[in-house]
Amino acid sequence: MSASDYTQHTFSAMGTTCQIQFQTDSTAASQAFIRSVTAWVSDFEDKFSRFKPHSLISRINGAAGIEAVELDAEAESLFALCDWFHWSTRGIFDPAALPLIKLWDYHIPHTTLPETHSVKSALALCGWHKIQRQKGSFFLPEKGMGLDVGGIGKEYAVDRVFEMANQAGIQNVLVNFGHDLRVQGEPPEKGPWRIGLEDPNDPGRCWGGVVVRNRAVTTSGNYARNVNINGEQFGHILDPRTGHPVNNGCLSVSVIAPTCTEAGILSTTAFILGGDDGQRFLDSYYQVEGCISETKKQYFSRRFHEYLIND
Repeated sequence: MSASDYTQHTFSAMGTTCQIQFQTDSTAASQAFIRSVTAWVSDFEDKFSRFKPHSLISRINGAAGIEAVELDAEAESLFALCDWFHWSTRGIFDPAALPLIKLWDYHIPHTTLPETHSVKSALALCGWHKIQRQKGSFFLPEKGMGLDVGGIGKEYAVDRVFEMANQAGIQNVLVNFGHDLRVQGEPPEKGPWRIGLEDPNDPGRCWGGVVVRNRAVTTSGNYARNVNINGEQFGHILDPRTGHPVNNGCLSVSVIAPTCTEAGILSTTAFILGGDDGQRFLDSYYQVEGCISETKKQYFSRRFHEYLIND
C-alpha cells in the first residue's frame, strides 16, 4: 500500500466539522466505510442531541419530574461512562447541568449578567448524582432538570467510529471531530501522527505540536466560544461548583490519552481546575499527559514533553 491508498472524507455533524482519514485496499472498501460512518454519526446525533425535538435526550428532559424513559444498549453504554467520569472528576463533569447551560447560553445575546438568585436556582436543578437510573430506564426526578451530553458526545462518537475502523480491519486511521481526535497506525507520510496544538492567543495558528501513536488528543478552551456581556467576555465552559463561567486565568488545556472520551473529559476538568490543581489532576491518571496554558505560564504533566515536536 502507498499514500495513494489513503482516503480523506470530511462532513458536517454535531455542530462541527468531522474528518476521517484512513487506508484501505480498494475504493469499494473506502466508500463502504464512509457510508457506515456517516450513517452511524447521523443516527447518533439524532438520538443524543438535545436540539433534536424527538431525540432520546429531549424525551428524557421532557419527562423530568414525570416519568422514566426507556434506554437501549447504546444509551446504557454512554450513561455508564457518565457515571464513571462524574465520580472520577468528583462531580466536575456533570451531564445534568442543562439549567446552567441555558442560563449562560453563549448562542444568544445577553445585556446583563444572570442574577445571583437565578444562578442559585439553576444550580439547585443540576447534578448527575440526582438522576435515577436502573437497567433499561432513566429518570430526572425534578421538573426543570435537564441533560446535555455535549461534554462527552462528540468524543464518544470519535471512539465509536474508531472501533468501527478496527472492526473493518482498517489499521491506519485518524478520526477528527471538531479537533477532538484519535489515531492509530501511521499517516500517509509514515512515522507517528503529528498533531498541532492551537494557540489560544492566536486561534488558527499552533503554538506547538505533538507526535502520537495509538492515542487520542483533545483541547479544551474558552477562546473560541463565549458570550459578551457589557463588554466583558465569558467563556462557554462552566464550573458546576459555582454556577459561573470559568475565570481562573486558564486559556486552554491539551490532553493525550488512550481514548478520546477520556482525553476530552479530562481536558475540560483540568481547565476548570486550572494551573497547579489541573496539573496534579492530570498527573493522577495512568497513561494520560497534558499541558495547561495560561497567559504567561504553561503547566506540563510529568511526561508531556516526551510527545512534543522539537523541530
